[in-house]
Amino acid sequence: MQAPSHDPYVRVRGAREHNLDGVDVDIPRDALVVFTGVSGSGKSSLAFGTIYAEAQRRYFESVAPYARRLIHQVGAPAVGEITGLPPAVSLEQRRSSPNARSSVGTVTTLSNSLRMLFSRAGRYPEGAERLDSDAFSPNTTAGACPSCHGLGLVHDTSEELLVPDPGLSIRQGAIAAWPGAWQGKNLRDVLDALGHDVDRPWRELDAKDREWILFTDEQPVVTVHPVREADRIQRPYQGTYTSARRYVLRTFSDSKSPSLRAKAERFLTSAPCPTCGGGRLRPEALAVTFAGRNVAELAALPLTALSGLLSTAAEEDASETARVLTADLVARIGTVTELGLGYLSLDRATPSLSSGELQRLRLATQLRSGLFGVVYVLDEPSAGLHPADTEALLVVLDRLKAAGNSVFVVEHHLDVVRHADWLVDVGPRAGVHGGRVLHSGPPEELAGVEESATRRFLFDRAPAPARTVREPAGWLRPGPVTRHNLRAADPAFPVGVLTAVTGVSGSGKSTLVDALTEEVEGVDRLVTVDQRPIGRTPRSNLATYTGLFDVVRRLFTETEEAKARGYKAGRFSFNVPGGRCETCQGEGFVSVELLFLPSTYAPCPDCHGARYNPETLQVRLRGLTVAEVLDLTVESAAAFFDDTPAAARSLRTLLDVGLGHLRLGQPATELSGGEAQRIKLASELQRPHRSPTLYVLDEPTTGLHPADVEVLMRQLHGLVDAGHSVIVVEHDMDVVATADWVVDLGPGGGNQGGRIVAAGPPDGVARAADSRTAPYLARALSGRP
Repeated sequence: MQAPSHDPYVRVRGAREHNLDGVDVDIPRDALVVFTGVSGSGKSSLAFGTIYAEAQRRYFESVAPYARRLIHQVGAPAVGEITGLPPAVSLEQRRSSPNARSSVGTVTTLSNSLRMLFSRAGRYPEGAERLDSDAFSPNTTAGACPSCHGLGLVHDTSEELLVPDPGLSIRQGAIAAWPGAWQGKNLRDVLDALGHDVDRPWRELDAKDREWILFTDEQPVVTVHPVREADRIQRPYQGTYTSARRYVLRTFSDSKSPSLRAKAERFLTSAPCPTCGGGRLRPEALAVTFAGRNVAELAALPLTALSGLLSTAAEEDASETARVLTADLVARIGTVTELGLGYLSLDRATPSLSSGELQRLRLATQLRSGLFGVVYVLDEPSAGLHPADTEALLVVLDRLKAAGNSVFVVEHHLDVVRHADWLVDVGPRAGVHGGRVLHSGPPEELAGVEESATRRFLFDRAPAPARTVREPAGWLRPGPVTRHNLRAADPAFPVGVLTAVTGVSGSGKSTLVDALTEEVEGVDRLVTVDQRPIGRTPRSNLATYTGLFDVVRRLFTETEEAKARGYKAGRFSFNVPGGRCETCQGEGFVSVELLFLPSTYAPCPDCHGARYNPETLQVRLRGLTVAEVLDLTVESAAAFFDDTPAAARSLRTLLDVGLGHLRLGQPATELSGGEAQRIKLASELQRPHRSPTLYVLDEPTTGLHPADVEVLMRQLHGLVDAGHSVIVVEHDMDVVATADWVVDLGPGGGNQGGRIVAAGPPDGVARAADSRTAPYLARALSGRP
């Protein structure tokens, strides 16, 4: 029998997700397809919001209704029809919240295989009971060392750390580790009520009293009689005492606030746990060995060394169990080392990894999955990767395709775009000016699409324009720096110029620039701009973050209608009771629980999505309600507020960094990392600059189309021309080529990096013999693709 022919295309009809304008497009399966377009054009809405969301929805349709209730489901995308769509796997460029227990081994599941090896084929002490694999995990109660709870470190403090200035009295703040404001005053009042002298200098107090105040585990409760103040009535209350040590340890372990944790950490010392010696496991697990080493020692080895040791041990061990388990483990390690990550160890904590390293670890896991006939939808897999690492990435993408899968990639990196079998270019611009498919076909055919912003960068390459390198006005020397893989690195950053810090992923770039603090001589003011979200809830938006909403609310309170009604600025906030719609609490929508189907969000039945109550919406500013103002794009708002200097300045800087397509009330949760970073930069640019400032940006071009990069670089060079200093950690060689100074780290990643390989103007670094960056920088300077 002849097999029926299958349509080789995924056919999308009538896609209207976000800004997509009823898109119809045909995309081939079993190919490497790259989605391109300027930031905000709608490419992610097409790849993730439409194609992947529909594939996920169809999968959930096949799951039993009861099980469906236990899974977080996405709603159905706004699309007419999609045919020819296989199952899909998503790999997004997102960093999960930092977790000290998450490691290279847990992300790749290699730790599971190693634990099984020790459980089934390890050498046990004579008479010892065989252990389950969970006993070799520091993240389980069966395996974690009881003294350090599986962390390998114990934290403590000392009198010198807690009381840096013993000449001060307790009332004057001698115990620096204590909290400020009322909580600190309460602890001082409790001590006073307990009979301790809080007005004598600390060093004059009895040694036993000092020991008790700082280190006691007791928590006595005492009646406190506050000092009466003329304008306040203060009644006695029951106060509980907490020692400085207890407070610091509790804050460090339990606080959800990063700033409070960071403050507490300053008063702590860390040392390997005396019970497990830093091995994180119970003694009975550490007593089991394989190839002469325990599980903690093997987990600390670089993956290349671990693979070699296991291969040798398998040849010497006659047991079939050891042979099977080591062969599987070595094969799994091979996919990770193939991506250039052989320098990592299984116990390396994920918060210390770069985003590029994390992305490649996830890709390595997918390579081993052996899935066939699925669509992999990847979100900018080259983000955070050095050009040398991108070459390894292309090999992996080709392998996924060769295994019988379709690979759909949202991407800006031109080397990945050139490597594609098929190109879907979305645009022509962002927001309401985008949302159309300009080209869907082989990459070379994009050359004839005049509207495309991608076309110019893909085909019209030219040498970097000749420019005079700025002369430094001085030097910043934060070194020597010894942290992570940096060993006494002694960098010199020039003042008054644009500096690019380069190097392969994991070479130590971010660690190096982290050493630049306001304590470094020559740094008057430091501004760090990263890609973290500007808010984690839909209530945070562009207008609230930039302060523009304060201006808008003030303008509304100055209208005749608002004055007549006695409305204050709070009336026009959707975050507090008063002016907001109480049915939806100012959200603009309500959640509708559909039990077996995904919860859906519907416009609020009372305010219909406006967020405010009818009385507030009766006040108009030049014909618009506050809800209608929040719905304006930055571009439209700039014209609307042209005669209001405070608002116009804010909006002009947002336009200057290429964010004219965003709505003023657009929730922070809908913004990309690149958009969030540019909003932060715009917020900083709108402030008057009194003193020379050092701006440090960590990979500012991540997630940006080359056209958006041009806009960003104009702003950064403008800052330097205004007398400030700018340092960027960067992988985009076109950006590095426009810098005045380059600091290149390497030559490799991990323990093969951590030293400054070359430093100087771009053309000098491009000729450095030991630099892996040099050939790619030379190519960018010459204009070769």
